[in-house]
Amino acid sequence: MSKKSPTQTRFLRRGISKIYWLKQISDPKWPSRKEISEPNRFDLTNAVSDIEGWALENDPIETPDMGSTFNSSIPGNDKAENSSLTFYEDRHSDEIEQHLPKGAKGWVVLLRKGDLPGSRSVDVFPVQVATRAATYSTGNEAAKFKVDFTITDEPSLDRPVPEAFHTLPKPEEDCDDDGHPEAEHVDVTVVSTTKTAATITEHGED
Repeated sequence: MSKKSPTQTRFLRRGISKIYWLKQISDPKWPSRKEISEPNRFDLTNAVSDIEGWALENDPIETPDMGSTFNSSIPGNDKAENSSLTFYEDRHSDEIEQHLPKGAKGWVVLLRKGDLPGSRSVDVFPVQVATRAATYSTGNEAAKFKVDFTITDEPSLDRPVPEAFHTLPKPEEDCDDDGHPEAEHVDVTVVSTTKTAATITEHGED
C-alpha cells in the first residue's frame, strides 16, 4: 500500500508575497534582517499592479551525434531576461519615481512566501533601472507606469528569510524578583570580565 503524500498548504501570492527595493546589501546570498528593514528597504508591494520576468533561465546547447536521430542537449549558459514591474501611479506622491529613476542601481528582493523567518523563499536580483515610462489609456482603468530592469549579475535564489529581531520585555517598575512592589533596585555595571570571573560595582557604593 503506497504511503499518501503530505497535504500541501497552497496559497495565493497576492496578499502573501512581498516585493522590496533594497539600496544596499552586503551579501545577496545571505540578506540580513537589517537589510530587508527600513530605512534600507523600500516596500513596493502595495503599489504593484503587474509583474513580468524575474526568473533564471538556461540557454541549452544542442549536442546531436551520428549514433542517434534524437537531438540531445546539455545545459548552457544561465541568463535572466529583462524584467519589469508595473505600478499604480499616485496622483499626489512621486515617492516610487524618486526611488526608481532611470539608471538607478539596487536589488529587487522577492519574498515569495511572505516574511516567514527560516523559509528558503527569498529571491535577490541585482538590477539597474533601464526605463521608466507612464502608460496612457482612455479606458476605464487606473493610471499606471512601468519600470523595466536589467539584471546586472547572477541572482541569488531560494535564500532563507532572516530571523526577526528579538527584544527582551521591559521589566515592570517598582517590582522585585518575586513581583512585589516597592522593592529596592540596585543598578549593576560590569566593569571587567575574564573566563572565570567578573568584577562588578554597585552604583552608589563608596
